[in-house]
Amino acid sequence: MKQPINIAILASGAGSNANAVAHYFKGNEAIKIKLIVCNVKDAGVFKVADAHQIKSVLLPNHEIDSKLLSLLRIHQIDFVVLAGFLRKIPGDVTAAYTNKMVNIHPALLPAYGGKGMYGARVHQAVIESQEKESGITIHLVNDHYDEGGILFQAKCTIEPNETPESLAAKIHVLEHRHFAPIIEQHILKTF
Repeated sequence: MKQPINIAILASGAGSNANAVAHYFKGNEAIKIKLIVCNVKDAGVFKVADAHQIKSVLLPNHEIDSKLLSLLRIHQIDFVVLAGFLRKIPGDVTAAYTNKMVNIHPALLPAYGGKGMYGARVHQAVIESQEKESGITIHLVNDHYDEGGILFQAKCTIEPNETPESLAAKIHVLEHRHFAPIIEQHILKTF
């Protein structure tokens, strides 16, 4: 039997996308979530890791540049998923995982991307610009924030009375519906 593709999920927050991805791949013999890495001590994603019986590691911000690649190699990680990881990925990691690292962004890139554009900041900017729609972008990761090749986008309508919170709720629905299947499609195409 062929060795499974081992995935590491990198997250900084509550872990709702990590949870959706872990749930999707539960019981999958070909693709396994092997590791969750988080840079925030009390982040909710550690509870997600426990609930799914996935090994988790706290990697503080000051250790990411020097230790992330070796951590991924020690755990024999084949593919990396960024699910709300709020740190720039070091160049040695993007080089080692070219075409094997994806991120999910809560807007329709190339608009509303780049350094500092995450979460409520994105939703606020989209609403203030009076956009008629927003959505998600699942993209490859390179050395520049939100500039890797786009794999998938899904859209939602912005209502006249939309708030950052109500838009975030719509975006979460799209993220949870599409992220894991697109990860699977890309892995099957790549490996």
